[in-house]
Amino acid sequence: MERPGATTLRGNPLTLVGPELKAGDTAPNFEVVDNGLQAVDLAKTGSTVRIFSVVPSLDTPVCDAQTKRFNEEAAKLPGVDIYTISMDLPFAQKRWCGAFGVDKVKMLSDHRTGSFGSAYGTLIKELRIESRAIFVLDRNNVVKHAEYVKEVGDYPNYESALAAAKEVAG
Repeated sequence: MERPGATTLRGNPLTLVGPELKAGDTAPNFEVVDNGLQAVDLAKTGSTVRIFSVVPSLDTPVCDAQTKRFNEEAAKLPGVDIYTISMDLPFAQKRWCGAFGVDKVKMLSDHRTGSFGSAYGTLIKELRIESRAIFVLDRNNVVKHAEYVKEVGDYPNYESALAAAKEVAG
């Protein structure tokens, strides 16, 4: 499934591959790799409340700020695991985290197959990177919040995603 014009970069329309998930949908499975090059799928993210923060590349200012913000928020969210997912290589993710002291957010790379992007509707066809999005999943893998940021360079609505995570976590 392709969604032409579903996102833009500097106003230029781009195509997203995959479905547009909404609150109430069952979270799809995926396969990505962690910083140890180990395969991670939905089941391996556990049965806690989870935030999937999806970014195009950690080496851009908005992605950098988004990941740092969620790293700060992680300490205030007991019972919630936060994952940043990008196409960055695991080595680059590890280097970036070390350089900025990011140690609470778990990093996952979709570089091998684009499995996460295709399953969650965040894969930008023309660029083979992720678009900016946030998903909050409950303990039963039900999507409780989904935000696809229309313009790749814009910030997500942090407050809305955090409020959803806090509500679901109880």
